Amino acid sequence: MSRPNIVFILADDLGYGDFSALNGGLSSTPTLDALIREGVCLTQHYTASPVCNPSRACLLTGRYPHRTGSVDTLEWWGLERLALRERTLADMLKAAGYATGLVGKWHLGAFDERYHPQRRGFDETVCFRGGMHDYWQWRIEWGGQARRSDGRYLTDLWAEEASAFIERHRREPFFLHLTFNAPHTPLQVPDEEVKPFLGKAGVPTGGVARLYGMIHRMDSAVARVLETLRRCGLEENTLVLFCSDNGPQFGGRGDERLDRFNSNLNGCKGNVYEGGIRVPMILRWPAGLPGRREVGGMVHFADWLPTLLAATGTPLPPDNLPLDGVNVLPVLRGEDGKTQTRRCWQWNRYAPLPECNAAVRDGDWKLVRPWRDGAGEVPDIQWLAVSMYGPEHFIHNGIFRPPYPVVEIGAPRAPLLFNLRADPGERENLAEAHPAQVSRLSLILENWFAEVEAEWRSLPENRGQAPSHTPLS
Repeated sequence: MSRPNIVFILADDLGYGDFSALNGGLSSTPTLDALIREGVCLTQHYTASPVCNPSRACLLTGRYPHRTGSVDTLEWWGLERLALRERTLADMLKAAGYATGLVGKWHLGAFDERYHPQRRGFDETVCFRGGMHDYWQWRIEWGGQARRSDGRYLTDLWAEEASAFIERHRREPFFLHLTFNAPHTPLQVPDEEVKPFLGKAGVPTGGVARLYGMIHRMDSAVARVLETLRRCGLEENTLVLFCSDNGPQFGGRGDERLDRFNSNLNGCKGNVYEGGIRVPMILRWPAGLPGRREVGGMVHFADWLPTLLAATGTPLPPDNLPLDGVNVLPVLRGEDGKTQTRRCWQWNRYAPLPECNAAVRDGDWKLVRPWRDGAGEVPDIQWLAVSMYGPEHFIHNGIFRPPYPVVEIGAPRAPLLFNLRADPGERENLAEAHPAQVSRLSLILENWFAEVEAEWRSLPENRGQAPSHTPLS
């Protein structure tokens, strides 16, 4: 069998409960529902972070986000940047003879050309480089050439450009990374997409109705890409993967509130409960994977780089930095194989903090360190609008440099303990009943954080920097 093409589709802030096949028809995702029926569905698939770019950094490197330098979403501080020493999946597949393309959101280096995706292994790029973007008033870069909006809706533009990439490279192996920014805010979509959900039973707010409209539009965009593969005769030997970078965004006020069904998982984007880090993954590869199956083994974003290298017969460069992921291709094929069942997560604003919004899962047991007061605050959030609508400011003037804004941080809270086999919704805290498990898992998490945080601080971009956090007395 010839080497497969890879189409890795990444949604932004999509949860398990956003598929109509899983929410009783509240939303409408006929294309993704068909993929669920035809393909391989993972039921214990974890992202690397409860927010955007740290997960993307792990996905492309096979390494925990802290190691890669990409620890927070605030591009005006450069905290989203993928360290220059990292080698990406695109780098490796390009060296192996694949045509490589990125269409969509980048968010691994917004304002410095050294971090441009064309410097990180992608031959062709059509993207915005920050973390959030307007769907109508966009500024998109075709390679190094920026263009302002021509009236097209951004999700539609991504589908057009992804299909064109497939057409251009239909006679050679290719890796296409299609990274929708939908359904990330702002909640913008053509009116005809919203109408079927307004006032629908079970759709709690107008904000959720618009979000479901955005998801339906993205589903139609996926259909266009899949149809291009079929029309080009590439469907059989193309590995299509679809997942989300983190769990669904909740919150908001009044009719804009986004809280909604998420398959009874606890939490949402931004926290390390299951609802923030456990995300859908669907695969379809008719020539290489038996379909119509579920896989219950634990799989993590770090596993995709070694797995896709194995699927394409591409060796890991001998001088590559050590991976945190493992090849799960045998497990996906239903053969003998194991997955890594001990994983850790941590995220807060600005520099990483210990004992804050962190978790470790080891088999059935999961320990959570809740948020510390103040650790999610962004006093300079006004720069987000500049980044979205006027990125030239930072392109010409550069980003801010530490010290970061001073934020008062509360003391660590007591850890929580869950048994996910018995309690996948994380409803019953077992910390008092199992103190030995709390001690064991706390030590694992502490050692992990010390290791990866030290590696983050050792990067040339960060060396010598101290976090500007003031503990509350």
